[in-house]
Amino acid sequence: MPLSQAIIKVTNLRLRTFIGFNQDERDKQQDVVINIEIHYPADRSFQTDDVADALNYKVITKKVIQHVEEGRFLLLEKLVADVLDICREHPSVTLARVTIDKPHALRFADSVSLSLEYQA
Repeated sequence: MPLSQAIIKVTNLRLRTFIGFNQDERDKQQDVVINIEIHYPADRSFQTDDVADALNYKVITKKVIQHVEEGRFLLLEKLVADVLDICREHPSVTLARVTIDKPHALRFADSVSLSLEYQA
């Protein structure tokens, strides 16, 4: 039975990192909120019920956490692009979207966000 694309969503992953180019942003970690969406064909994992045939979101999330928490970024664009690269490493990924919010980046806004998308 062929299935449509499976969609994994990681919602509101809250991390802290150095992000920004102002001196205070370079000296103090800030909160970021990461949302990830990954599409991949799940036909094989559906049929076999074998972990080896599935996309392991825990592995991806651990790589994202490590990269974000250990990194230093001047631009939100660089951070989002790096996370997107991690999400699309697995060869079966057909589409990946990453949105990262930087809460309190603007005085009268809840957050500023940037999104990037990859499609195979």
